[in-house]
Amino acid sequence: MISMKNLTKKYGTKEVVSGVTLQVEKGMITSFIGPNGAGKSTLLSIISRLMDASGGDVQIEGISLKAWKSSELAKKISILKQNNAVGVRLTVRELVSFGRFPHCRGNLTEEDTAMVNRALAYMKLEELENRYLHELSGGQQQRAYIAMVIAQDTEYILLDEPLNNLDMKNAVEIMKILRSIVEELGKTVLIVIHDINFASCYSDRIVALKDGEIRYHDVTENIISSAVLSDLYDMKFEVHQLGGKRICTYYGDPVPPVPYIQAIS
Repeated sequence: MISMKNLTKKYGTKEVVSGVTLQVEKGMITSFIGPNGAGKSTLLSIISRLMDASGGDVQIEGISLKAWKSSELAKKISILKQNNAVGVRLTVRELVSFGRFPHCRGNLTEEDTAMVNRALAYMKLEELENRYLHELSGGQQQRAYIAMVIAQDTEYILLDEPLNNLDMKNAVEIMKILRSIVEELGKTVLIVIHDINFASCYSDRIVALKDGEIRYHDVTENIISSAVLSDLYDMKFEVHQLGGKRICTYYGDPVPPVPYIQAIS
């Protein structure tokens, strides 16, 4: 379990994460949604220790994040940020092999190679493994970076807007694969996502942030409601039941200010 208690992040006098207390359960996809500037990406960076919090604490499996050795933390948590371009010429296999570095320090064993092969297979990249990254489409490159994270074989996988700049087909493929690694490999996925319908269709739980605070946190079906989403985004939403899923339509019309809705926990 990942536990956060009273997390705060400030840049000067500006507080971008404010008093966040949250527990993320294992074996689920938890999606972080909310308007731009809500603190979603900052929160993932703090959890992965890419960024220090200004206050509060994160615990991984009951151990404070500050107490984890970097070499051991890299075997427990992996993160893929929005800007993941590398500045060297690499094949897909070489990139995915980097995911094994915390385990083998660059000297691949048979076990490491097997993990790389599994990650390539999960992301359907076997036919592209010897291609250079710059030769691939945006969707193929994103699959390669996610394969690198899968090869790292951490219990917790953090993904910051992995669907950015992907067409619908590639976005669906990636979300289906994330669903499968949770159900088949027992991983725990935390994902920052802007597409509400993808969050609705593939998440177990949703954390909704606004102005650096958790406004709502609950199982997906309780978050995907017109009242909750309209309050979160300050625009009109309608929610429809289609194929057993809650699908949103939104029109861009602003909604008048309403009294603060009590956060769901």
